[in-house]
Amino acid sequence: MQELALLLLTALANAPRHGYAIAQEVKEITGGRVVPRTGALYGALDRLLAEGLIRVEREEVVDGRARRTFALSDAGRERLAVEAERLAATAREARRRLAAGGAAGGAVRPA
Repeated sequence: MQELALLLLTALANAPRHGYAIAQEVKEITGGRVVPRTGALYGALDRLLAEGLIRVEREEVVDGRARRTFALSDAGRERLAVEAERLAATAREARRRLAAGGAAGGAVRPA
């Protein structure tokens, strides 16, 4: 799963949100490292909708503009749990290998 998709699912894990709020949540989750551009955000949301990982919770018109609020679907919640475990397992293995390598075991030295 691509990072943006994972971040969008994570942003929706605890509450439904509209697009701008999702972007702000992703920014917060990543400490400002990822700030999704509008095109990338809505493209990824459309893909997640097509995959059945999110759903439209409601549609409304705000200041003359259509706004959709998205929510995590049951399939999305399951997929997020699987991805979170996969990432946690990878992180555990990375820590294990770093510890097994010792202080200088895997260090790259400048030429």
